[in-house]
Amino acid sequence: MNQQRVVHPIEEESFRRLRARVDTSYLAPLTRAVVERVVHSAADPAYVTDLVCDEPTLAAAHGALHTGAPVVADVEMVAAGITRRTAVCRLKEAVSGPGLTRSAHAARLAYEQVGPGAIWVIGCAPTALEELLLLDAAPALVIGLPVGFVGAVESKAALRESGLPSVSNISEKGGSAVAAAALNALLYHPYDPPHHQLAKENA
Repeated sequence: MNQQRVVHPIEEESFRRLRARVDTSYLAPLTRAVVERVVHSAADPAYVTDLVCDEPTLAAAHGALHTGAPVVADVEMVAAGITRRTAVCRLKEAVSGPGLTRSAHAARLAYEQVGPGAIWVIGCAPTALEELLLLDAAPALVIGLPVGFVGAVESKAALRESGLPSVSNISEKGGSAVAAAALNALLYHPYDPPHHQLAKENA
């Protein structure tokens, strides 16, 4: 999991151009990693001010992710975009019903499978995010970046108001690619286990 990632020259050049256009140097390390990868995935510098991140929250989620916390995706497109980790996605088995969308049912099924402490990556369905907020799921992190003109802004605002550890954005923008990119940023960022840090301090 912590094997050094080989970065393609095209990606290196893309990030060089991104940083030449937008100053992200003032951001804390994990926040910068998430913001830059989201901007890169969408070629949209406006995400620099649209995203809502918190460095201590990201640090805790980064540790949880690298010590085995399960990852849940709301749709297959999000799951397909996540590298280095298999994500749980139960949408294929979910059904809709009165007052319940397939995406909301899939969130219920996923929670029954993974329990508390998971990292949830929602990039498509506001109703999946709304259902998650009702589940008392005690997540390690919710990457809530659903896209759309109906329910997306409201569900992301509700996520922020819930007090759950989260990454979200203010506008209608979002989508599978940017949600997966936010998770990948945490996967790619180097992880130094606490016992390694302690050993360095005592050396």
